[in-house]
Amino acid sequence: MDAATLPKEQLLDMYRTMVRIRRFEETIRDLFFQAQIPGFVHVSIGEEAVPTGVCAALTDRDYITTTHRGHGHMLAKGGQLKPMMAEIFGRSTGYCKGKGGSMHIVSYDLGILGANGIVGAGIPIATGAALASSFRNNDAVAVSFFGDGASNEGTFHESLNLASLWKLPVIYVCQNNGYGEFTSTADSTSVADIAKRAAGYDMPGVIVDGNDVIAVYEAMQQAVRRAKAGEGPTLIEAKTYRWEGHVVGEQAFVGEYRDANEVEAAKQRCPIKLFGERVVATGFIAVPELERVQTEVQQELDDAVAFAQSSPPPEIAEATRDVFANP
Repeated sequence: MDAATLPKEQLLDMYRTMVRIRRFEETIRDLFFQAQIPGFVHVSIGEEAVPTGVCAALTDRDYITTTHRGHGHMLAKGGQLKPMMAEIFGRSTGYCKGKGGSMHIVSYDLGILGANGIVGAGIPIATGAALASSFRNNDAVAVSFFGDGASNEGTFHESLNLASLWKLPVIYVCQNNGYGEFTSTADSTSVADIAKRAAGYDMPGVIVDGNDVIAVYEAMQQAVRRAKAGEGPTLIEAKTYRWEGHVVGEQAFVGEYRDANEVEAAKQRCPIKLFGERVVATGFIAVPELERVQTEVQQELDDAVAFAQSSPPPEIAEATRDVFANP
């Protein structure tokens, strides 16, 4: 798919989404080091094209599940910066009233069935949402975002088996960033391409350049059409790379486990830079327009941080509210 075939506003929306994800995560990374954010934070800097391309092919009716590294997915699906930032600050104005934090943000109104701190736990949740959609016949698809490490979990294999057997409208998106926590995928996974595992469950396995937002979008469109036609699930493997470590601040307790040249080579394929150059080459969008987007996003981030900092923490009585079982 050529970028020139897409409307200018859609191209600008994609660019804005990627910049918003990048700046949001750079901001919370820096705030963590300033001791302003409680708990751990996992960022996906360098992977912005995957959630942007995937969610650009979805509607408000569709569902997603995400991971402990899920800020980008939430923002791409329509999450707002202020309640996102407030949640990460642990404030009552957050999506989960400050009780979920970075790894557990949920918004049912947006079709976001939750980030999840357990590796692979979102995969069966998305499969269940797809089963519900098939019963309701509501034309909604479910998408599960997960990493390469989760493809070694039982939940992955069990979910793909049932989804294929019942031809559920679900799309499994593996963000293969080359590492599961601190271990190289090559040292922990029996196949070089996660997409090959789709063959064992009689579904398409698609490999896409995870740094190319248009390629991700095109693959996702095809998977959505297949799901909505009743043809069943698709496994998409988006090959990308995370520039930062597994968790912000890991330098305090983990030694170097990646070659510096490897990280630098990945940064040369920045998805935002590549997309910016591509859309400018179409002639639809000029460099000043992209710069305007960057400026506007930065102002949004500044406002979101100020909102979070000025918001109150949840009351103590909130500890037993909004939970499945009270003491």
